[in-house]
Amino acid sequence: MLELVNVGKKVGNIDHISNVSMKLERGSLNVLLGPTLSGKTSLMRLLAGLDRPTSGDILMDGESVVGVPVQKRNVAMVYQQFINYPAMTVYENIASPMRVAKRDRAEVDRRVLEAAELMKMTPYLDRTVLNLSGGQQQRTALARALVKDAGLVLLDEPLANLDYKLREELRIELPRIFAETGAIFVYATTEPQEALLLGGDTATLHEGRVTQFGRTIDVYNQPGDLLTAQTFSDPPMNVVPAEIRSGKLHFLDAVAPLPTPASNLPEGSCKIGFRPHHAALTPGNGNELKIDLPVAASEITGSETFVHLEDGQSRLVVLSHGIHNMKIGSTVSVYLDPRKFFVFDSADQLVAAPVLNQAEVA
Repeated sequence: MLELVNVGKKVGNIDHISNVSMKLERGSLNVLLGPTLSGKTSLMRLLAGLDRPTSGDILMDGESVVGVPVQKRNVAMVYQQFINYPAMTVYENIASPMRVAKRDRAEVDRRVLEAAELMKMTPYLDRTVLNLSGGQQQRTALARALVKDAGLVLLDEPLANLDYKLREELRIELPRIFAETGAIFVYATTEPQEALLLGGDTATLHEGRVTQFGRTIDVYNQPGDLLTAQTFSDPPMNVVPAEIRSGKLHFLDAVAPLPTPASNLPEGSCKIGFRPHHAALTPGNGNELKIDLPVAASEITGSETFVHLEDGQSRLVVLSHGIHNMKIGSTVSVYLDPRKFFVFDSADQLVAAPVLNQAEVA
């Protein structure tokens, strides 16, 4: 087990990592989710031993590894900006960690071929990496990390440079690989959808601080606060100010029942959050609230349309299937199901969340 105990990292007077505590079990997949500059790479460098924390401790199986040089740690790391040995062939790049470990030739050959096939690199094994595309070089680096038999594998946005089809294939395949190795995997991404596809556990990060850590699906469905909910929503979660009056939620000229978990909230200000795919342009089961709002923008992606609405105070996004070419300034009706609302108190802490089935998660 890898344990972080109140880990912090300062550069000058600036906190890059603040008071992070987590336990990562062997054989687990752990996703670091957050926007650019949220601290994902800084945290990975501490885990790898490339940087030393200025406070706290990092334990591997109960023993502190702070100060242990990276060369003496059983760690593999793949950055978004891949690193390969330019003079070597793809085969030798993948085989290099096993050569260092003095594995026998038959095992080296078998595992290189397995990793190359997984990464769709079999036709390029005899090429030097300088004669590869950027995506092919990234796949070579990934294959090398997978054959290393490292106890800790750190993947920093490793699929970002790959084409869409291969990226989707690997997102499905990698969790199976992770489960079979028994290593601790830490996977950094800016994409909430990628975290959901990978599963495992997720830590949401904001400005060097872990806002929540737990099973990926639990963090998504039960974010502890508004910041975590916004980090784990793409497109961004819709958030509107609301008032609790006489046991009802009042917002956007609408009135909704107060969810039972929020029944003890005092009257006054709160916030309602709902994800763009939980708003609709057509009525559904008849339990929705109908709100009329002007169109600010309409983005057609092909099979879906992002409809941006603005009432002067709140800007909302509705994710609707199909093509909806709407005129800016026109008024449309939006249908909201109060059962899909997240309710946050005046301190932005979650007090009520929707109960979603698996089909509603994506």
